[in-house]
Amino acid sequence: MALPQVLQRMAAAARRAGRDPQEVRLVAVTKGHSLEEIERYILRYGDFPLGENRVQEARSKIAAWPEREWHFIGPLQRNKVRYMRPFSLIHSIESVPLAEALAARAEREGYRPRILLEVNVAREPQKHGLSPEQVDGAVSRVRRLETLELRGLMTMAPIADDPEEVRWVFRELARMAAHLGLPELSMGMSDDFEVAVEEGATLVRVGRALFTE
Repeated sequence: MALPQVLQRMAAAARRAGRDPQEVRLVAVTKGHSLEEIERYILRYGDFPLGENRVQEARSKIAAWPEREWHFIGPLQRNKVRYMRPFSLIHSIESVPLAEALAARAEREGYRPRILLEVNVAREPQKHGLSPEQVDGAVSRVRRLETLELRGLMTMAPIADDPEEVRWVFRELARMAAHLGLPELSMGMSDDFEVAVEEGATLVRVGRALFTE
């Protein structure tokens, strides 16, 4: 499935849910791919936000295309917050202490990062993120950090043979975001992005499905 087909399927899913397809953006995940592959499979089709999981890999790619919109989507260690300035959106703030560390760094550097809080909706022990019970309190505390702009929530659904099995995860994240008045929902990946769009995703993080002919 190439990028145009992903966009077509995203738009179809949005229409099935009675949504405007323009409400949903593709974040093209470029981790593990060379500059040549990114040119061939993504950039030739237009200007999409590019998502990276690892700081070191991201830094070399951002140097190649500093004018592009970059999103950080992977686990973030506190000692790496100093590298976040080039990213227009950080999807993976998994705790209040991490948000506080980023806010302190941003205050020193004089900028205001846009962030999403990561929620482990399915409570998978191997995954990062806030538990559902922690979300309300975390949002309240993060909103008091004046050097951060909290935009929404992010989650990763469990791996499933049938995307319908994880629909409830996306529905629950959408419910949380609506309750908290947060506009952005980063959810859905190569195997389940259509269900995520049907349940309200505004950002879908697709990588593997894009790097095909």
